[in-house]
Amino acid sequence: MAAARVLDPLRRNNVSISGDPDGQIMLFAHGFGCSQAAWELVAPHFERDYRVVLFDHVGSGDSDVAAYDRGKYDSLDGYADDVLEILHALDAHEVVFVGHSVSAMIGVLAANREPSRFSDLILIGPSPRYINDESYRGGFEATDIAGLLDTLDANYLGWSAATAPIIMGNDDRPELGARLTASFCSLDPEIARHFAHVTFLSDNRRDLSQVSVPTLVMQAGHDAIAPEDVGRYVHSAIPASELVLLETTGHVPILSGPDEVVAAMRAFLS
Repeated sequence: MAAARVLDPLRRNNVSISGDPDGQIMLFAHGFGCSQAAWELVAPHFERDYRVVLFDHVGSGDSDVAAYDRGKYDSLDGYADDVLEILHALDAHEVVFVGHSVSAMIGVLAANREPSRFSDLILIGPSPRYINDESYRGGFEATDIAGLLDTLDANYLGWSAATAPIIMGNDDRPELGARLTASFCSLDPEIARHFAHVTFLSDNRRDLSQVSVPTLVMQAGHDAIAPEDVGRYVHSAIPASELVLLETTGHVPILSGPDEVVAAMRAFLS
């Protein structure tokens, strides 16, 4: 029975479809610790003009947890495989891909592998590498990431409660941090720990120059996970990309500034 679920990407990834059934597909991919519910303030704005497709990464939301395979998901390539399998199942081409946080790089990997499936990439808070090196500033030293992952491994729920509000930012709106904390805490801790290791230790810088579809890079202010320098790096590395600096702050502008995100998307796609 589990194998049958694995073979059906629409069930495996809890795919939901709304909007114009004959419209161009707009696929939304959520970040670490979230689910497709994170898009509820953004995605409905596009239902009049697009066929809106939402899904949960395996291990998140209402996805088929039985389909989780540590070998497959030991790199972001496994998640990119899932994106492409969803598009194949829908016989989708010329898709507008909207990816938040780690899903931005998942979208880059998928689009590089099958560019004909995509018309545009919209990358919100992307980071190709979180760790600094001699010529690149990702926002964290290697020791910072090691400490973060050690703390997460030791006490995932405690880490979530302490870290989610920092990731969200917007201290004057504590309800946003509480919402992200609840989302983090809803994940299976073992899967969340593995996904975190894969996310924070990834390096996709070389993949950026291979992007061949029009791309919007969206960067919020005071982002504790992917600072402005990283957004500018992604923009400079992707040929013919556009960069929008949002006035909203924090790493989850789809919740802290959804109207601004929607406006930037519409302007890019018009």
